[in-house]
Amino acid sequence: MAEITASMVRDLREKTDAPMMDCKKALTEADGDMTRAEEILRVKFGSKASKAAGRIAAEGVVGIALADDGKRGAMIEVNCETDFVAKNDDFLAFAKNLAALVSKQNPADVAALSGMRLGDESVEEVRTRLVGKIGENMSLRRFMRIEAKGRLASYVHGGSKIGVLVDVEGGDEQLAKDLAMHIAASKPKALDASGVAQELIEAERRVAAQKAAESGKPANIVEKMVDGAVQKFLKEITLLSQPFVKDDKQTVEQLLKARNAKVHGFTLYVVGEGLEKKKDDFVAEVMAQAGKS
Repeated sequence: MAEITASMVRDLREKTDAPMMDCKKALTEADGDMTRAEEILRVKFGSKASKAAGRIAAEGVVGIALADDGKRGAMIEVNCETDFVAKNDDFLAFAKNLAALVSKQNPADVAALSGMRLGDESVEEVRTRLVGKIGENMSLRRFMRIEAKGRLASYVHGGSKIGVLVDVEGGDEQLAKDLAMHIAASKPKALDASGVAQELIEAERRVAAQKAAESGKPANIVEKMVDGAVQKFLKEITLLSQPFVKDDKQTVEQLLKARNAKVHGFTLYVVGEGLEKKKDDFVAEVMAQAGKS
């Protein structure tokens, strides 16, 4: 039997929002397997038990740069330790300059970007200097550079905590902006079902199967329930199938067809997505409730 630690309970609660003791029970039942424990909680609590994708778990900003013709653009996530520094003018300028550098120079990865010149210094030298000046660690987490088939539109939200680049062909500038805002609000995982990772679909199918099995219905009905749940899930997380945020009577796909437009792809960054923010007080809370303090 695996040891269930306070940090494991904390991590599962961060992912699911489930009560602490339920997280501990799920981890115990799953013998410490985090993925299995999350599935157990989703069976018990439903969709509320899978919220990690929309949570901001660390500080920083998203920087975006677009070429004047909209045919090329880049987006980068730069992290720091506190929200206070994320609002610092020097930090914001650093992220903006990095996005422009990525767009123009097309580095292979973060390491390559760190070695590039930003004015008279390398990117790493600028980062190190800012760390010394501001007194807080900073890191370059990820970036994306896009050569558009149509024209790029961008959107940032929440003090640059959420950033979107979307490649739209046809329509007009307002449509492209509306689509970028929709992506920021609805957070699709892929353009359509073909772009959804198979492991994500299989995890959803396992959860649906467990829920359906508890209904006590015949096997053929259970199978239909599972297929229906998976199809509903795919519609919820794919851009083209989502109800358009400004008119939920039509899907994004229907909107695009009506406007003679097409989305070739998109990139969505949520600052700190998947990263862990240190919460020492929460560990103490878990230990106290578990009767181990």
